[in-house]
Amino acid sequence: MEVIGLTGGIAAGKSAVAARLAELGAVIVDADRLAREAVAPGTPGLSAVVQRFGETVLDAEGALNRTALGAIIFGSEVDRRDLNAIVHPEVRRLYRERVEAIAASDPDAVVVYDVPLLAEARAADEFALVVVVDAPPDVRVERLVRLRGLDRAAAEARVAAQIPDAERRAMADIVIDSSGTLDATLEQVDALWERLVAQRAVGGPS
Repeated sequence: MEVIGLTGGIAAGKSAVAARLAELGAVIVDADRLAREAVAPGTPGLSAVVQRFGETVLDAEGALNRTALGAIIFGSEVDRRDLNAIVHPEVRRLYRERVEAIAASDPDAVVVYDVPLLAEARAADEFALVVVVDAPPDVRVERLVRLRGLDRAAAEARVAAQIPDAERRAMADIVIDSSGTLDATLEQVDALWERLVAQRAVGGPS
């Protein structure tokens, strides 16, 4: 089964694009959800995180305290790399299980892997098509301030911490410009879906 990779920088509008694709009939596999499952209580992933970072990253119920872990890894490339080395293999395993289950139940499904860190953690050639949701950094900063309540300095820091937009766009087969209105973005998503449906009718992505 072929899978479409969907990615974009923080506050670029990727979630809105994924939601629209789901409305249109795509099966969405959410990398963030897999990442949470990878370190759920009782999993090998959480045990490995605790072994590396200590029990202070657990809350009173024994679940991962993401705020405490974030405080440890923020600003530390070594700690971030060590965390990724634990979580990413588990996410890949869960991803394979999801795709195999979808293929078994509906071989004709259009599967979209919603993955924020595609450019950082995956290879473009793993996917039949890579779709990048793109908006300029100043637009994304403004969204973080207006919609998520971050102060401007924190919003700018989050945007700056990600890979350059040009690197993300370089992976793209399709770029969805989300810098305008939501309606304008969704029109592009609808056009993408029509293209996907047409390609499936003639035998696959081009």
